[in-house]
Amino acid sequence: MERLLERYQKDVLPQIMREFSFRNVMEAPRVEKVVLNIGVGSETVSDSKALDAAVRDLTLIAGQKPIVTKARKSISNFKLREGKPIGVKVTLRGQRMWMFLDRLMNVALPRVRDFRGVPSDAFDGRGNYTLGLREQLVFPEIDYDKIDKLRGMEISIVTSARNDEQGQRLLQLLGMPFVKKGA
Repeated sequence: MERLLERYQKDVLPQIMREFSFRNVMEAPRVEKVVLNIGVGSETVSDSKALDAAVRDLTLIAGQKPIVTKARKSISNFKLREGKPIGVKVTLRGQRMWMFLDRLMNVALPRVRDFRGVPSDAFDGRGNYTLGLREQLVFPEIDYDKIDKLRGMEISIVTSARNDEQGQRLLQLLGMPFVKKGA
C-alpha cells in the first residue's frame, strides 16, 4: 500500500472530518483522479517526432500509455486542421494516482528551480486543482540526454470536494507545498 494513501486514511481523513464537521466518511473530500497533459500544438506540423517524444515522456512519468488528443476544429492562424494531433494526456486513478502524487510532492516539485511552493489560487471553484510545470525534467524518470525539447505540462488533481476551501485543505494535509499568501 502506498505511503500517501495510508497517510490519507490514517491522518488526513480524520482531521478533515473534524475540521469540516462531517458526520459520514463519504462526505469527506478525496482525490478521485489525476490528469496529466502535454500540449504540442502546431509543433507537430513542422516536426513529426514531437508527438512521439511527448508520448514517450508522459509514458515514463505516468507509468501508463497516454492517449493522443486531436484538434476539434481548424484554426488557420495557428496552422491547425481539425483532427490533427495536438497533444497527449493520461488519466491516473487508484494505485498509480497515489504513487504519482507522492512522487510529484516529494521528488519532482522540490527539483523545480527557485521553488518556493505552488500557487494556492489555481482552484476551479469546485475543489479541483491544476498545476502547470514549465519542463518535464523535474521528474527523475526523464533522462536529460534523451529529450529533444523542453515541454511544459499540466497536472489536474480532481477531488470530490464541494468547494475550493475543502479541496485546498485536503491537498495541504496530503503534503502539497502551497505558497503562503503575501510571501
